[in-house]
Amino acid sequence: MRLTTFSDYTLRTLIYLALRPDRLSTIEEIAVAYGISANHLTKVVHQSAQAGDIQTLRGQHGGLRLARAPKDINIGAVLRRTEPDWDVAMCFGSEGACAIQPACVLQSALGEALAAFLAVMDGKTLADLVRPKRHLSALLQLQTAD
Repeated sequence: MRLTTFSDYTLRTLIYLALRPDRLSTIEEIAVAYGISANHLTKVVHQSAQAGDIQTLRGQHGGLRLARAPKDINIGAVLRRTEPDWDVAMCFGSEGACAIQPACVLQSALGEALAAFLAVMDGKTLADLVRPKRHLSALLQLQTAD
């Protein structure tokens, strides 16, 4: 199983903003810090703002910040929102996609694995992801007050 780039960038953006709770950030700053596309981040930020995770402020002194406390942003919920589908294999998508589908145990096993993955992610919040705050901040070359 692999998460989409969209989910990856969403999580990276949320982590970055959680590391800078007392100041506004820009899409460009986040893109430079991670070495990723600002154009892709624009879409990520738009969806995250619509979902209520990020607050965007327009104008000369505008920018981005978390709209909720990191402890209130559930990672499982973020992934469910950002992933287009959870079909781990072709047989998940439609009936008759595989000749052995009526007797296949693999589909059930993959379904259990996916449920376990999502259960772990449901138990994590953004606060959990930013616990090594100093180390993460140093890696992103951010100054911290801690």
